[in-house]
Amino acid sequence: MEFFMYRLALMALVAFSVITTLMLSRGISDPGATPALKEGFDIASEQKNPWTSLKPNVAPGQFQFAIVSDRTGGHRAGVFSRAIQQLNLLQPEFVMSVGDLIEGSKDADTSRKQWTEFNGFIKQLQMPFFYVPGNHDGANASLADVWKEAYGRRMYSFAYQNCLFACINTSDESVDDPKVDASYRKPRVGKAQIEMLAAALKKHPNPRHTFIFLHHPIWNAKDLESNGWLEVEKLLADKQYTAFCGHVHVFHKFIRNGRNLYQLATTGGGSSMRGAEYGELDQIAWVTMKDTGPVVTHIGLHGIYRDDLSPIVTDESGTPPAVLPKGLVPARGVVMMEGKPRSGLMVLFTKVKENNEERPLVGNSRTGADGSFEMFGPRGANGLPAGKYQVSFLQAPSLVSDATKDKDAVPAVTIPEKYKSPATSPIVVDLKEGAGRFEFKID
Repeated sequence: MEFFMYRLALMALVAFSVITTLMLSRGISDPGATPALKEGFDIASEQKNPWTSLKPNVAPGQFQFAIVSDRTGGHRAGVFSRAIQQLNLLQPEFVMSVGDLIEGSKDADTSRKQWTEFNGFIKQLQMPFFYVPGNHDGANASLADVWKEAYGRRMYSFAYQNCLFACINTSDESVDDPKVDASYRKPRVGKAQIEMLAAALKKHPNPRHTFIFLHHPIWNAKDLESNGWLEVEKLLADKQYTAFCGHVHVFHKFIRNGRNLYQLATTGGGSSMRGAEYGELDQIAWVTMKDTGPVVTHIGLHGIYRDDLSPIVTDESGTPPAVLPKGLVPARGVVMMEGKPRSGLMVLFTKVKENNEERPLVGNSRTGADGSFEMFGPRGANGLPAGKYQVSFLQAPSLVSDATKDKDAVPAVTIPEKYKSPATSPIVVDLKEGAGRFEFKID
């Protein structure tokens, strides 16, 4: 009897080993693939296969949408209208916005003409577009009236695939006397909007995720007690949510209460366009909603091409660019600390004040991984006027602010105190015509 049981156990072990070997031979990430249809793939599966899996990256409830950012504050010709064509290439299910869609005017007819131009671009989209007001769209009584006659509500919400989308107006005239235009310029979310958000959450009490769209980054303001954002956070305290805003024209990611809040760069709005390391780029945000939550990425418009790489040409006009000073001198170089190139610094050139100057000219640049820098002047001009400059150094600001972490836990760049101010820095340079290249040693 014992011999029989031993043989039975041995046969079971051999069978298990054979089955395991066959399963593993089908693919590391694809155990049990059948020779027939597998998750939509009609392909014959053999013992060894040239793929990792036959489970596609799709699931019920998975969807993708895009977000455009600011187009105003000196919008640049052709950028936003080209982004519309690029969105048609990417094919999101719908497109959100964060305000500042037109330059805006106190003259109603001018604003209407600007909306007509803007909507001419939007009509070319092959998917729905959701408007959110910014200060350029509704920061005075005239703009607010034009918005209302065209679009009605300035705060609204909707559900899609069991996710809640809330579009909030931060130029809320209801928080102060609506007769005073200046009140519109205070970024606020008033009581009526808080009540509307509460009603939306009551109607959709258990969303998979909540997305908030607004113009101003009011979570970063000093008046959180009165600007309405704390009330928004209280309503969403037990929800998973993500927020998107614009306004500043510089990308920044905030983390509050474990939630991600994104301040987008521009989609054609005024910008020095110094690059991603400065948070200055034309972009769209791209969100993929999965079972585990949203996956957010940022796509630079400079990297979206047609299938034949042909240029996308539009007739969108722009605001005339600011006139930059002539005869600027390029200023480049490297910063060394303790004998090594130093990254993560902000290099500041402060012009030595001359008799007729009311305020000194300041240029700045971040140091790269190799310690190199290239000086930018006001409005992103590449270079500075010739003259003498005092050179100082600070830690370059991060593009991410995490309120959940102790600021002291992030090691600061140790810069000797005397180099932090132009008044005390011993480094003075004389920019002359022709390229200036420098090597600064901070000891």
